[in-house]
Amino acid sequence: MSTETSAPIIPSFDDDEEDRKLAIICSKGNLDMAYPGLILGNAALGEGVETHLFFTFWGFDMIIKSRMNDLQFSPAGNAAMHLPHSDRHMPQALAPAMTGMATKMLKKQIADLGVPEVPEFLDLITAAGGHLWACKLSADMFDVGLPELRDDVEGIITAADFIELTKGAQLLFI
Repeated sequence: MSTETSAPIIPSFDDDEEDRKLAIICSKGNLDMAYPGLILGNAALGEGVETHLFFTFWGFDMIIKSRMNDLQFSPAGNAAMHLPHSDRHMPQALAPAMTGMATKMLKKQIADLGVPEVPEFLDLITAAGGHLWACKLSADMFDVGLPELRDDVEGIITAADFIELTKGAQLLFI
């Protein structure tokens, strides 16, 4: 057995890269799945990275005016969910009845950390230069047009349009 250790892997944070882009596809409308894309997008903007968010399927709930303030967190199907202040897993039989309470608890935890609610977070992202796009297929499926969407959504575009718009970008699907 060798006692040699390999050198640690240390990422490079050189600022040599110019014109960096990040494309985030937001496909989920659950409260817990809305935040990862928003947090990553906000962090990228803070680093000067051009950032585009593309909302598709249930992610549309984040940008539909009538729904964006009522995102829910459901513990149903989340086998990793724990009982509050415990390491014990929540029995899945209880999960469907717990959506209201779980949503309220998660919103409180997020607020206690100083993280804004989804609509305000999107306001911050667009104020920092982030771009919001809606998926044409999803808009057609849900019979939704620009008037029903947040005013800062720049357009309803096809997936091909988004791919072309974000050519060369790092792509995240959430």
